[in-house]
Amino acid sequence: MKDLKNNEWLVLYTRSRWEKKIHQMLSEQDIRSYCPLVKKVSQWADRKKIIEIPLFNSYIFVEATPSLYNRILQTPGVINYITYCGKPATIANDEIELIKSAIKEHSNIEAIPLGNLHIGDIVKIVDGPLSNHTGEIQKIQGKQVIMIIKYMNCALTIKINHKQLSPKPESVLC
Repeated sequence: MKDLKNNEWLVLYTRSRWEKKIHQMLSEQDIRSYCPLVKKVSQWADRKKIIEIPLFNSYIFVEATPSLYNRILQTPGVINYITYCGKPATIANDEIELIKSAIKEHSNIEAIPLGNLHIGDIVKIVDGPLSNHTGEIQKIQGKQVIMIIKYMNCALTIKINHKQLSPKPESVLC
């Protein structure tokens, strides 16, 4: 494992619905971890209750030195570290602080996984009436993606659900 810079966090992939348990177990081992929680109103048949749920399903952040790397992996419920190009993915402390600040300042916050979609990406529509057409992502609004499809010397701007898109296959450079 590479040496971590000061104030970098690693991302752990966890069993589903184990985020808070793992955070607690790591804290008991004096390992610094962060599980961002947001409040949500949950409705039962007879009542409503405010509960805290993880902002990121199946992910928590951990500050890990190389000596703690394997001990963290042995924690029940931890599946693995998230990696990028074969190395553990790191998150800067500034980004963790940004997440903490966003949770503190905004009551209605949710993480919407878009996969690897970014503004400017060329994507292919895989579902719906325009399936098999390609276009360029212009804007991402929540779960909706606004993209331009160049067709017959004009550009169609459409709003489409991100689940209907797939990145155009190209090699990923590490």
